[in-house]
Amino acid sequence: MEDQDDNDQIEKEVKEALQMDDRASAAAKIQQYLERDKNVSLNIAVTGESGSGKSTFVNAIRGVHVDDKGAAPTGCVETTMEATPYLHPNYPNVTVWDLPGIGTMKFPADKYLEKVDFEKFDFFIIISADRFTEYDVMLVKEIQRMKKKFYFVRSKIDDNIRNEKRKKAFDKEKTLTKIRDKCIKGLQEQGFESPEAQVFLVSSFDLHLYDFPLLEDTLERELPEHKRDVFMLAMPNSSLEMISKKKKAFQAKIKHFATLSASSVSELAEDAQRVLSKALSLNDAE
Repeated sequence: MEDQDDNDQIEKEVKEALQMDDRASAAAKIQQYLERDKNVSLNIAVTGESGSGKSTFVNAIRGVHVDDKGAAPTGCVETTMEATPYLHPNYPNVTVWDLPGIGTMKFPADKYLEKVDFEKFDFFIIISADRFTEYDVMLVKEIQRMKKKFYFVRSKIDDNIRNEKRKKAFDKEKTLTKIRDKCIKGLQEQGFESPEAQVFLVSSFDLHLYDFPLLEDTLERELPEHKRDVFMLAMPNSSLEMISKKKKAFQAKIKHFATLSASSVSELAEDAQRVLSKALSLNDAE
């Protein structure tokens, strides 16, 4: 409701400027509306056991390579010693947090929740490279207690597929189903049963494959309305569908204001094209 009130106020101010034939002010107001998402913060927590591929996933959803400046360090041993924020390279209001692996000597399970400030995160992505454990379930129960969203991600699917391809009877879909079922069974064995629980199979090196597009759709659908556009803009252009969604989101904004007055169309089109070009070019997937 608050978002709609803000929209109505900006629209009112644009109309008033146009009635005064002050096209510069109208264009400025429209630009303010287009760039308003920059002021909305989004904090994404990525957690899981050490060695699960957390840091690689953090880099992937920010569109950053491991050797880029500002990338989260990766390795075969636990490299995250504290909750570490990584700003999105193009949208600094979006922060992806690489949380320490639970169950290590430095972060035993019974002390983990004391060391990580869970309240500040918008949602949690729980990573596993094999099966989810009692520690993961413990975290989920705490997240549920805070009434926040969480998502299970089974990582390193590319490794599994590569290994299974060596078998004569390899079937990609059957392999993926087997991995997903194993993860769900593991959660059930740890005492976690929920009809809403879903495990997304992901390769951080090939986000367009497997379940990452489905994860994006789910997050977009379940995020509060005022954070959806922010999330969409920050996600890498991992598929034509995501690029199309970004374009449609901008076109909806443009259409809304372009109907106010023909005199604003030129300024609006110019501003919109600049913002849209930035969103679609600076964050391209390789």
